Amino acid sequence: VQLQASGGGLVQAGGSLTLSCAASESSFVFNDMDWYRQTPGKERELVASISSGGTTTYEDSVKGRFTISYDDVSKTLYLRMSSLAPSDTAMYYCHADRGFGRALRNYWGQGTLVTVSS
Repeated sequence: VQLQASGGGLVQAGGSLTLSCAASESSFVFNDMDWYRQTPGKERELVASISSGGTTTYEDSVKGRFTISYDDVSKTLYLRMSSLAPSDTAMYYCHADRGFGRALRNYWGQGTLVTVSS
């Protein structure tokens, strides 16, 4: 399975942006799908997650501003970001895991850059 992330770009503070992450496999199933972000010199941090059952969780700083969703028909993960701030500037990565125990597999997208100007 390959994950193809897109949608990053340059946006002014207060603006909105939607990221997409498409899975290459038409029969794709997963345990959880997530969006992470990373800035130079810092560890990758979890921004938002969605389980296969649709349960969502968010990092505190993005609660109320970001919305994660998944379209099972197109096998695409989304991250709708609004009220963006310069502190949201980062490379954003999508991630998925499936299987359990020794069969657990992790998949990463290639990253899409979000730059928020003040």
